[in-house]
Amino acid sequence: MTRIDFYVLPSESPEQIDLFACRLAEKAFRSGLRVLIAVDDSERAQKLDDLLWTYREDSFLPHAPQNIDQQAAIEINSGEDPGMHHGLLINLCADIPAWFSRFERLAEIVCQHPDSLARSRTRYSHFRDRGYPLQSHKIPN
Repeated sequence: MTRIDFYVLPSESPEQIDLFACRLAEKAFRSGLRVLIAVDDSERAQKLDDLLWTYREDSFLPHAPQNIDQQAAIEINSGEDPGMHHGLLINLCADIPAWFSRFERLAEIVCQHPDSLARSRTRYSHFRDRGYPLQSHKIPN
């Protein structure tokens, strides 16, 4: 069964979600997990791709848009079927991807913006009511 982790950021800025997603992807990659970051559209996928190149000067994260023909350690999904992925799904979509349960772990990142908080409460209830193991992590400044 998929383990679901909610990462609660102290900031109200939605931009901090993408920065934390990069940090989480790096940690998972260094632990040997394959990572799929799900976003809603190709525009956000491109912004995340750019951010993965630049978010830390001293770090390189091997990443690419999801592609059937080749695999990267960190892939960005903008609506495609996740294929053979099953490690960590970092969900940055407005909705929960229908295929999330294929993954060992699902990460939901929450900031203090009212929309983000409301969405996370709904998701937490959804997962809890279906018996998924849940963890919540308050991230310090």
